[in-house]
Amino acid sequence: MEISRRHFLAGTGAAGTGALFASLGIPLRPSAAFAETAQPRRGTITTTICPFCGVGCGQIVEVRDGRVVNIEGDPDHPINEGSVCSKGAALYQVHQNERRLRKIRYRRPGGKDWEDLSWDRAIPMIVERVQKTRDATWVGQRDGLALNHTTGIACLGGAALDTEECYLLAKAMRGLGVIWLEHQARI
Repeated sequence: MEISRRHFLAGTGAAGTGALFASLGIPLRPSAAFAETAQPRRGTITTTICPFCGVGCGQIVEVRDGRVVNIEGDPDHPINEGSVCSKGAALYQVHQNERRLRKIRYRRPGGKDWEDLSWDRAIPMIVERVQKTRDATWVGQRDGLALNHTTGIACLGGAALDTEECYLLAKAMRGLGVIWLEHQARI
């Protein structure tokens, strides 16, 4: 049997705690009997990647009744090996924050009030504006050279994107003719 550093530290910590309780005269039998009869109520457990920085730490998230009830580091993940920083430990706030926007908000040009939009209305508006900007700023030829790009659109990626998402984002932007394509990790 191979013992990892993690199991060694956990075992020595448990043995030390047990010896301390025994020396203080605290009986361990009642709590052990309760632990044998109590059935833990578990939710759905899944793995995810922490979105806060570009490191990409793995996490195990437990969800019960639509709420995040536990987040811990994924010990099988090669980057963080089960540890989490303070931001990663507070990841539940991304899901359970009363101030988090859950609908599309739109403020008309020159307007002062926000209005709610449906996806069916917002997506065509975005497509129309991207197309209009692209057409207005398109550079086809200059000095006899075929350039075929737009100078009116830029794209900035974020650390929450994984490698595959960054690849697809770059392909989509290049397809639109965007030449100003950056990523947060380089800034």
